[in-house]
Amino acid sequence: MAQRKSRSDRRIDLIEAARRAIIRHGIDRVQLSHVAEEAGLTSGAVLYHYPDLSELLVEAQHAGMERFYEQRLRQLAAHTDPVAKLVLTIRSGLPTGSLDPDVRLLNEMGGAAGRNRVYGVLLTSLYDRQVSMYQSILDTGAALGVFRLTTDTLTISRNLVALEDAYGYRITARHPLIGPDEAAELILSYARTVTGNDLLH
Repeated sequence: MAQRKSRSDRRIDLIEAARRAIIRHGIDRVQLSHVAEEAGLTSGAVLYHYPDLSELLVEAQHAGMERFYEQRLRQLAAHTDPVAKLVLTIRSGLPTGSLDPDVRLLNEMGGAAGRNRVYGVLLTSLYDRQVSMYQSILDTGAALGVFRLTTDTLTISRNLVALEDAYGYRITARHPLIGPDEAAELILSYARTVTGNDLLH
């Protein structure tokens, strides 16, 4: 006999179903029935776990955002060299390809942020945390004499996150000449200029 899923497992399944529904239908058009269809459940079953659809959609977006901050921090913890950290952070901030679901979700949220205050707050928080992540790496590298910075770390960090966002969008928009590797190299070229380091790692 198949074991019944726990409430927490069912909620995780619904978050994943909501992510798929947002990508398929768009964040402004996704409905309860779309999430139920993706989950293979009735609308009533979805409402049992999430009485408020908007709460489920926010959780779905937050789950996708974790990759671009919390997961990157965990990856960085395995390194001590500021050069290795900076290169890793740049590469891990880009889509894996045009169909990357996490980045497509962020694009959907970005499009709706002007109309939905919650999405705007989530994206602003993610941006600020990513900036602080870069700042920490740059501050450490400068203190160790590894980086010879051309300007303050806040400016460089904001530009690095902005470049991630811009090239990430180009990748998901299927630019014929800009894939993950090309985008990483373009961002690294800026980073080399502002850190005075070849960033060979």
